[in-house]
Amino acid sequence: MYAHHYPKTDAVSVALMRQQGAIILGKTVTTEFASFNSGPTTNPFDAEHTPGGSSSSSAAEVADFMVPLATGSQTAESIIRPASYCGVVGFKPSLGKISVAGVKSLAPSLDTLGCFGRSVEDVALGVAAMSGDHAMGTIESLHYKPKIAVCKTSDWECASQASIAAIALARFAAEKIAKSLVNDLSLPNSFDTLRETQTRIMVNEISRSLAFEREQYAKKLSPLLSKQLDDGKRITYQQYSKDLQATEIARKTIAELFQNQVDILIAQSAIGEAPLLKDGTGDPIFCRMWTLLGLPCINLNISTGVNGLPIGVQLIAGPGKDHLLLSVARAFALALPDPVLREA
Repeated sequence: MYAHHYPKTDAVSVALMRQQGAIILGKTVTTEFASFNSGPTTNPFDAEHTPGGSSSSSAAEVADFMVPLATGSQTAESIIRPASYCGVVGFKPSLGKISVAGVKSLAPSLDTLGCFGRSVEDVALGVAAMSGDHAMGTIESLHYKPKIAVCKTSDWECASQASIAAIALARFAAEKIAKSLVNDLSLPNSFDTLRETQTRIMVNEISRSLAFEREQYAKKLSPLLSKQLDDGKRITYQQYSKDLQATEIARKTIAELFQNQVDILIAQSAIGEAPLLKDGTGDPIFCRMWTLLGLPCINLNISTGVNGLPIGVQLIAGPGKDHLLLSVARAFALALPDPVLREA
């Protein structure tokens, strides 16, 4: 429905990148309206597997050395998961770090812009330009031993053995960086339901964000997206308001946790390797909560799975601690060389 639509102005993030000398080559394929219905792009490591969703082609083109940087967005797991599947670095900064003005909205209270690159330094440069926080382009060295913990969420049992092994490798690197044992950290029991909270907020907001398309172009929407819109409309505004209140409480709780107990959390980026194309774009189960909480996250390549496809883990910092996250991520990258990155 938007095949021949060309906006007259750039999104704020693109305009800021141009100001810093970025050369914009074009727009990549995404899933349908950044949702779950995939496009024709395949995984650069194996064409029978998905590159992820929804910023699928952004991750794939960076992995295939078509460009050094590509932008992406995350409403559930659309930066971290494709980055893990395609073996690149994916950086989702704090919620609101980059202006979403000019970007087609999906779920306004969750939508977060970020980017993909082949190194921590590259994504730092990209987000520095996109956000206007130019100091982010120069990653500071760690001046103290950060407190790092592995976070085994309530969804831990859903992870593949390869993903669990990647966490073990990340723990090993973390102990070298922190120069101490890295223990597990348990979240409050109230966090166990945040995945469902994020899902309800997202589909409810999608049903309103795409109200025009549903009204005017219903037959052009995929059955998968149409079902999402139906699901969203069935969620009452009272439930939506209750979920927003629960989110605010959880964000305050996690901010206190980072302030008092830990600097960086290690968690799964995805269930495991990229699934086959016929099985969809993958499950966003391991990122829904972190996106809801608005925390900065970065995917790093750690290992490969049984099919030789990349496996990543994500590092997570406290709200607004994007600079610290990049410093720690670079230390991880130096401690554990990328197992899949090919030479251009």
